[in-house]
Parts: sequence; structure tokens; C-alpha cells
Amino acid sequence: MTYIALLKGINVGGHKKVPMAELRELLTKSGFENVQTYIQSGNVLLRSSEKNIQKIEDTIKKSILDYFGFEVSVLIKTRQDLQQIFDNSPFSEEEKQKSYFMMLHDTPNAESVKIASQKVYEGEDYQIINDCIYYYSAKGFGQSKFNTNFFERKLNTFATARNYNTMVKLLSLSADL
Repeated sequence: MTYIALLKGINVGGHKKVPMAELRELLTKSGFENVQTYIQSGNVLLRSSEKNIQKIEDTIKKSILDYFGFEVSVLIKTRQDLQQIFDNSPFSEEEKQKSYFMMLHDTPNAESVKIASQKVYEGEDYQIINDCIYYYSAKGFGQSKFNTNFFERKLNTFATARNYNTMVKLLSLSADL
């Protein structure tokens, strides 16, 4: 089975440095096959006969902790999961191409979504659908007032964001794996 592992917060601002060649080698030694990485921000494609996503996440987290010495949040998606998230974007095609997909580890409950959805900023739009926050800002993510920490606190789960281009590339790479 092909999986996409999304690692949160590595190689950002000089923190939690993880060289991709070492990560590929580490995950291969941890029992995964056809391990590939895409850019330096924690996108890993791999194959495994393991069907339990929690076990895959735990194996990757433990391998990184043992080898690099720090904890990393890991979110595992199948190609089908990622395709569904991508296809479910509520934005127009033009906005979608400039949007971000904040994927949540757990689907939040309705009350948490209601509370999080009360906060709005002009020029920023988001919708929380199942386990993804579809986020668009005319100014771009780097200039927005929202950030993943806000949503993590309100929704009680961790999130990791990927832009449109990264999503397209991960879908393409995973189709070829």
C-alpha cells in the first residue's frame, strides 16, 4: 500500500533539521519500501504492507526520535485520502490554486468547529470540512493573521499545512509509486 507521511515542523527556521537522504535511509531501515521525499518540508512517500495507520505513524515518530533526538508529529494519508481532500476544496479553481490545505490528525467534533469558525479576518477565508481546513488568503499564508496553532488549539488536534502545488505534486508522485 502507498502512503504519504506528512511530518510537521521539520527544517523550518533552522529547527528540527532532518536531511532528506538520512530520512529516506532511516525509514527504509525501519521497514518501509520505495521511500521518497519531496522538498525539505516533511513530505514522504512510502510503501508498506502494514494496514494500521497508527502503527505506521508510531514507527516513523519513534525512528525519528531515536535517530535525530526530537519528536515530530506525523500524519499518514493514503493517496485516496489525499485525492479526496484535494477534490473537496470548496474554493473556486482560481482560489484553490492559491489556497492551503491544513490537514488535521483527527476530525474535530461539531462544537469545536463551531467555536473555531467564529473567528474571521478580512481577506481570509476558511472552511473546516471533516479532517481538513481549506484556507485561502488573498495576501498569502505567510502574511495571514491565522496560523495552524490557532486551529490546533481550538480543534484539539495537530494540523500540518500544504499548499496547492505541493498537493498536486504529492498526488502525482504517489500515483507513480
